[in-house]
Amino acid sequence: LDLPNCNWALLLLNTVLFSSTMARVFVYGTLKKGQPNYKYMINTAKGLAKFQGRGRTVEKYPLVIAGKYNIPYMLNIPGTGHRVAGEIYSVDDQMLQFLDEFEGCPDMYQRTLMQIEVGIVECFVYSTTTYPPEWVGLPYHDSYDSSGKHGLSYVLRESRD
Repeated sequence: LDLPNCNWALLLLNTVLFSSTMARVFVYGTLKKGQPNYKYMINTAKGLAKFQGRGRTVEKYPLVIAGKYNIPYMLNIPGTGHRVAGEIYSVDDQMLQFLDEFEGCPDMYQRTLMQIEVGIVECFVYSTTTYPPEWVGLPYHDSYDSSGKHGLSYVLRESRD
């Protein structure tokens, strides 16, 4: 058995199997590296997520921090706000299903395709059309950091009442 060729064949098989079932997801809030929920992105029990790079929405969107837990929400109002910065991940079906549940999709967030500029790629993004009207009047951000200048401390799920 020629081990280098065997490894090459396994790598090729894995590439074919995984590339056919991977979706691109753009995260802009607590799931980014260094943020409170990033732990879920690297938890292989939830599925696979591979960091692909940083990007920015092609269109402007309002990114607000709202609700009693100071959660970041991208309001699905194209053309308003800022081009939002975030990270792109390739995720398998298991991770995509986990993210749908984690993001309360489709009630709290809706997963929609948007154009993300790296070059430009299309990714699923969890934005929302189901928000209180007063959120449109909140300050808009171009990037989210749970320790940002906004002074709004994110409340972890496990700490909520």
